[in-house]
Amino acid sequence: MTTQANLPDLSHLWMPFTANRQFKEQPRLLAKAKGMYYTAVAGHQVLDGTSGLWCVNAGHGRQEIVEAISRQASELDYAPSFQLGHADSFRAASAVANLMPEGLDRIFFTNSGSESVDTSLKIALAYHRARGEGQRTRLIGRERGYHGVGFGGISVGGISPNRKTFSGALLPGVDHLPHTHDLSKNANTRGQPAWGEHFADELERIVALHDASTIAAVIVEPLAGSTGVLIPPKGYLEKLRAITQKYGILLIFDEVITGFGRLGASTASAYFGVTPDIITMAKGISNAAIPAGAVAVKREVHDAILAASASGIEFFHGYTYSAHPMATAAILATLGIYENDQLFKRAADMSQTFEDAAHKLENARHVIDVRNLGLVAGIELKPRDGAPGARAAEVFAKCFDKGVLVRYTGDILAISPPLIIEEEQIQHIFQTIGDVLKTVE
Repeated sequence: MTTQANLPDLSHLWMPFTANRQFKEQPRLLAKAKGMYYTAVAGHQVLDGTSGLWCVNAGHGRQEIVEAISRQASELDYAPSFQLGHADSFRAASAVANLMPEGLDRIFFTNSGSESVDTSLKIALAYHRARGEGQRTRLIGRERGYHGVGFGGISVGGISPNRKTFSGALLPGVDHLPHTHDLSKNANTRGQPAWGEHFADELERIVALHDASTIAAVIVEPLAGSTGVLIPPKGYLEKLRAITQKYGILLIFDEVITGFGRLGASTASAYFGVTPDIITMAKGISNAAIPAGAVAVKREVHDAILAASASGIEFFHGYTYSAHPMATAAILATLGIYENDQLFKRAADMSQTFEDAAHKLENARHVIDVRNLGLVAGIELKPRDGAPGARAAEVFAKCFDKGVLVRYTGDILAISPPLIIEEEQIQHIFQTIGDVLKTVE
């Protein structure tokens, strides 16, 4: 725990997604990061079991990225992306396109997952308008979905605490598929659950209710992360793809978490063998060294939007920092590390060890479910009566004090370490969680 003697003034910063008053009473401050470890201000090392926030896939402090950012800052610190460009923005787009499923090779750069999601929704609307179907304005999300914090992302998202404060100002004409999580059928599943494909059939009901001619796009996370690691049932994503194609609805995969090796492949789309029309990305695209995001768009969608404009600007959208020079330098260096170190393959190779270690907690105190895929695991705890989330919050704090960083959402612990993790570090993470659970009332 950080001592008062080495604390800065904590009063001015309003922290995101944090119980600010609680935190400032017992702050946890980080000072350094290298490889698999943070060093806390208090001095102890903390094994990073969460890749920071699902984003430091190649491990901390990679010299290749540091040097690329430093070099870029000294050569070209900023270049506008409106009516101008710089060479690395095009190189970075080509490098990202090379990792995408075939055909999704038009790349629009953003600065975060939230911006990527809102960009993807606008692309979907622009595409239908360009084709003369401007009445297709309805967007379909999913319960328990997380798509960032822009008004578009909150609207299609399905996590109630994220929505309720802003419910009167969200986008109109949005509907939601049911989530796929059912502990009565799928508790302690290794990999994809066998039961639950039928949840995709709810899209047929929504189409019948609203008429397909009004629906622009369906957006889902192939594997839902921030809501507590919800693994798609076998056949579910394939069925969603078939239904959307049947009715001319665009399918968007939000891969802000699953992109760049998390499941042992370049994308979850590649892992599952299901190709959407649009993929959103961020986090691992730059190893989180610089804020960066992107949207990969099927060529036909991109070309339809450009063809609808006789001349001039085709898509009235973008950001001051789209394809920021230091971001593109970080992206190029990061993707080079993934290739040179074969980190996607490494994640695939380590996934069985990771799965076995996670499922040793099936009978641990308070645990009601363990689920996993690739290098992601969710450990669901029984909630305390009248205090949902409190038990997982306590486990998080005690694990940090014992030198392991986990993430919690509600009463679910989420584990998603950097892809460079070693076997003994995997064992240490889950052993620490098990030891802490024994001490939690």
